[in-house]
Formats: sequence, structure tokens, C-alpha cells
Amino acid sequence: MKDKIVCKSDAEIEKMRLSGRITRQVLEEVQRRVHPGVTTLDLEGYVERRLQEFGAAPAFKGYRGYPACLCASVNDEIVHGIPSHRRLKEGDIVSLDLGVVTEGYYSDAAITVPVGDISEPLKKLLRVTKESVALAIEKARVGNRVGDISATIQEHAESHGFAVVRDLCGHGIGRQLHEEPQVPNFGRPGHGPLLKAGMVVAIEAMVNAGGYAMRVADDHWTALTADGSFSAHFEDVVAVTRNGPDILTQP
Repeated sequence: MKDKIVCKSDAEIEKMRLSGRITRQVLEEVQRRVHPGVTTLDLEGYVERRLQEFGAAPAFKGYRGYPACLCASVNDEIVHGIPSHRRLKEGDIVSLDLGVVTEGYYSDAAITVPVGDISEPLKKLLRVTKESVALAIEKARVGNRVGDISATIQEHAESHGFAVVRDLCGHGIGRQLHEEPQVPNFGRPGHGPLLKAGMVVAIEAMVNAGGYAMRVADDHWTALTADGSFSAHFEDVVAVTRNGPDILTQP
């Protein structure tokens, strides 16, 4: 990550909004293609075709050697799952993480999707994780600190009996996929870097049904829960503005 926090101009934020809208639209289209029997490689193929049609570049493919456009993480896989011939089955959940580059600016968003009918505890996990991001976005205001965002994710997830991942975090974003500041899933209110107008951050909650510990698979990419519990992941890119949070990864 870069050492310096880079604030963006209004023009730069608009370029990031274009990237963000493409990211969100493609994610929503992919979500509708998730059903029992589909492979995560099928989803990857769709994403690659759609990005080509948009004239946009995938942010992840080739990044530090990552081999795909999409991260597709199933069940106990937290993030960075590599698409494969694995078929999704009824009752699974799959986290879809996508990054896009347009006009030299990055966006990054994630959703966790049920495969067919899922259990009530899993529905709660997805709901609480999504809520954690929404609540955290409200803290992305001038004069607050990164710790206000982080603590909000942690407090909401833990209040429902879940655990937040501590070894991975959200991040600044702009001309690079990963910029400063880091935005952890845990923290203390009033601590961390001061939020200023023009800062743009990817706020992402990674929430486990069990403990927070994780491990990395033999593919050196896929992060899994250490205890085998299921995990959910939601993410949006948000600009800090004088008028409040501005979510750039919207349709």
C-alpha cells in the first residue's frame, strides 16, 4: 500500500463513479446467474465477457499473479476464492468480489449471494454483514476517523454473535487498487487517520459465523475460516465529501 493518503478531486471522483457503476451492474447481473449447478468458472466467464463489452479492464486479473477477473468464495472461504469447475449446490453461499478499472481509476465491490434456499442462520449472517457495511458508510464523514468506521463494523457484527476478520481489511482506492488508509473490520471510535473531503475508501465487512481466525489455502490465495464456519463479505467504495458519504459503487 502507498504511504500517503491521496484525496481526490471532484473530477476524479466522477471517474471513479463510472468505474463503480460498472462494477455494481456486473455484480448484480452475476448474482442473477447464481443457482444450484452453476460453476464459479461459469460466473467468471460471464464477468469477463461483460467487462469487455463495457470496455473496462478487470482490476484483479494479473494483480500479484491472481489468475481471474472475479473472486468467488464459497461457504467457509472468506475472500480471494479462485473460480473453478466446482459446482454450487443448494444451501451454499458464495461471495462475489469484483474490481474494475476505467480511465485509470479503480473500483471494488462485493456481495454474498445465497444459492437456492439457505438456512435461517445463514440468512442472518448475510443480513448482518450487509448491515455492517451500511452502518459503517454512515461514519464516512469529514471530521470522523477511520476507527469510527472500523468500530461500527465490529460492534454490529459482534452484537449478533458473529466475528470480524482481523487479518484482512478495507482500504483506500483511486489510481491504485490498494491505497492508504487501511480500513480494518475492528477498531476504536475516535482513533486512526482523520477523514477529509476527497478521501475515497473501500469499506468491506468480512464476517464469520464462528471465530475470527483464518488460514490460507494451498493455492496461496483463498482465505478460509480456521474453524470451518461460513463467512460473508460485502463491500462498497465510498467518497468522503463535505455533504456526507457518497457511495460510488451504486447502479
